[in-house]
Formats: sequence, C-alpha cells, structure tokens
Amino acid sequence: MSQIKTAMVLAAGIGSRMRPLTDDRPKALVEVAGRTLIDRVLDRLVEAGIETAVVNVHHFADQMEAHLAGRTDLKILISDERAELLDSGGGIKRARPMLGDDPILVANIDSLWIEGETPALETLKGAWDPEIMDLCLLLVRRGHGIGFEGPRGFFMDEAGRVTHSAEPEPPTPYANVGFQILKPQLI
Repeated sequence: MSQIKTAMVLAAGIGSRMRPLTDDRPKALVEVAGRTLIDRVLDRLVEAGIETAVVNVHHFADQMEAHLAGRTDLKILISDERAELLDSGGGIKRARPMLGDDPILVANIDSLWIEGETPALETLKGAWDPEIMDLCLLLVRRGHGIGFEGPRGFFMDEAGRVTHSAEPEPPTPYANVGFQILKPQLI
C-alpha cells in the first residue's frame, strides 16, 4: 500500500442543504448515528495510515477548532477560510503550503458509504500508482452510500477502464464520493 501520510479534509462548507441542522454548527459537526461527520472521516483516515490532516474551516470555525483540539490520534493543521469560503479547489490551493510535496489524500466530509470486505481507502491507496497517475478517484457503487446523488457518474468496462458520464441516461453504476489521491503539484 502506498505510504500516503497527509490528507486534506474539505470541511469548510456551510451545509445549506442540511438546514436546520447547520443553523448552529458547521456541517462537519452534524451527527449521523451519534458520530460527527468530521470524526467519521478522521477515523477512516487514521485507519488508512494518515498521520497529518489539514482541515479547512469557515462556517462556525471556532466550534470546529474546539472539536478538533480533542483529537490526539493524528496531527491536525487548520487552514483558515473564515474571511472567504474558497470551495474545494480554492481550499486545497490555500492549504498547499501545509500539504508538502508528496501525494495527498483529499477527503470531503459529507459522503458516507458501506465498507466492503476491504476498506475503501485501503483499496484507493492500493490502486494509486504515482508513476502513471496524477490523480486517483475513489468510486463507490451506487446504493452503497449517501451524499453523492445525481446523474453524473462513471461506467467501468470488463477490463476495469473507467469512463465518466454527465448524461442522466443511462444511469451510471458508480459515483465519485469525494475522496481522491492527488499530486499536490496539480494545485
């Protein structure tokens, strides 16, 4: 398995679609089955061998920082977006100096999936080949998670080749769950 040790956790979103749950807290602190979204992601990152997580904050940033201060199982660095929400690409670009030069795992906090026999992040890290890839997406079969609805998605042929489709028909069997490995030089 690849020795990826750093992750960028995209947690600055306002969570408009989750209102009223996000009226008094950041989206990342919404609980699902008694566990916050951010803790669910950080737990999976720790299980995957991640040692440092750069977490961007914006909406109710003080609550996020206080919550993250309680984590001792990995090093957490805060990328502060209080002044301006930068979206995914902008958030990664702002955090770039904290990410180092080695490939990183990028994680959205608002997707949940059902694990298979092998943990999904282990599969993602195992598929990553920096000699031939600049980016490797984690795809999950539709129906095995939540947080990634919509017509856009991916097909996979018998040889394992993946193609993207933005068309609503035919339905795509795989969705991008917002986790990927990338070379920070792409930013």
